[in-house]
Amino acid sequence: MSHSKVAIVTGAGTGVGKAAALALLADGWRVALVGRRLQPLEDVAHSSPFPDFCLPLSADVADPLAVKNVFSQVMSQWGRVDLLFNNAGVSAPGVPLEELSVEQWRNVVDINLNGMFYCLQQAFIAMKSQTPQGGRIINNGSISAYAPRPNSIAYTATKHAVTGLTKTAALDGRKYGIAVGQIDIGNAATEMAAKMALGVPQANGEIAKEPLMDVKYVGESVLYMANMPLTANVLFHTVMATDMPFVGRG
Repeated sequence: MSHSKVAIVTGAGTGVGKAAALALLADGWRVALVGRRLQPLEDVAHSSPFPDFCLPLSADVADPLAVKNVFSQVMSQWGRVDLLFNNAGVSAPGVPLEELSVEQWRNVVDINLNGMFYCLQQAFIAMKSQTPQGGRIINNGSISAYAPRPNSIAYTATKHAVTGLTKTAALDGRKYGIAVGQIDIGNAATEMAAKMALGVPQANGEIAKEPLMDVKYVGESVLYMANMPLTANVLFHTVMATDMPFVGRG
């Protein structure tokens, strides 16, 4: 355990981000908790094993100036950034694509794609300038980065785009000692995924309940990726409820 490593987790107030932040804190990381609402971030800090190693920061990742300010505050507070968990994301209403509004489309693109790029870019700027140089970025993709669900065009399109960000940044980060990977999650028990247990549309048009896994295993997966030496990289990591309908047909 080392209290010298510094992580930034976006979307840290709930769900996957919260689970990852708590796993990192329990392992001794200093963690900047980033999200739009400050109260949930402060709640995570107070519930963590090391509240003094938390830095709650309210910011909208869709705002590039807000993202720049987050990284400036972390560098000012702790002097470096060893890890970015690029996690913040939203979905649009599950309506037919021809009924999706332009505003709904843009909101998902602004957060899931543009916001992820703004964070990625600022992480590169910080990591290439610090001593020792380098760091790790973990992008939150999704099972949707490989296969869509019905009526999910905005979410699925942006998660496919995240894969492009990951591959390109992994290539471009080599010369700076920046390792970039992606975690693809299927059916973790979060507020966003709670509807899975009640029944969700399937490819064949049926509504079916789907199994969920404890989100703590996602946090443990992020920690595993984060603690790899920079000479090794988990480029893609899929963690999913074992029985979810992802592999196979029908």
